[in-house]
Amino acid sequence: MSELHELELRRLTSDDWPLWRGLRLAALAEAPYAFGSTLADWQGAGDHEDRWRSRLEIPGALDLVAVLDGTPVALASGVPADEDPTAAELISMWVGPAARGRGVGDRLITEIATWAGTEGYQTLKLAVMPHNDAAIALYRRHGFTDADELGDLLDDGIHRELVLAKPLTG
Repeated sequence: MSELHELELRRLTSDDWPLWRGLRLAALAEAPYAFGSTLADWQGAGDHEDRWRSRLEIPGALDLVAVLDGTPVALASGVPADEDPTAAELISMWVGPAARGRGVGDRLITEIATWAGTEGYQTLKLAVMPHNDAAIALYRRHGFTDADELGDLLDDGIHRELVLAKPLTG
């Protein structure tokens, strides 16, 4: 069993786009139910270096990859919220199946929350698919509660993403 000290979080730049690309495509393939984007959105004509670099060049963002036992296994980003200058968002979070239950998601959330507080944000928000019970449980363990916001409408035209938020102390 792996010890926690074998987990490394790496901050990415746009030059790390091949690493991000590999993990993001793996996430979209393994857990299509968890994301608003689809694998098809990022393959074919959508799969090019400029697009991947651009994704890692969001102004003010923190892009992380978790490496467990020398293998990249997870990713997450913290970005400034579009509509609220006092909030940051946790986006694109995914932990690969082999790393689940080993504290990887906890470390990513903690790191993104620490970054957001250090940057002066008062709130950390996220959107999660309403039936992704494991992710919702993870976020609630970290103090996220229902935000008073409507999430994006899902493809079925009926359901919406669940928006969660947690206050930050800085």
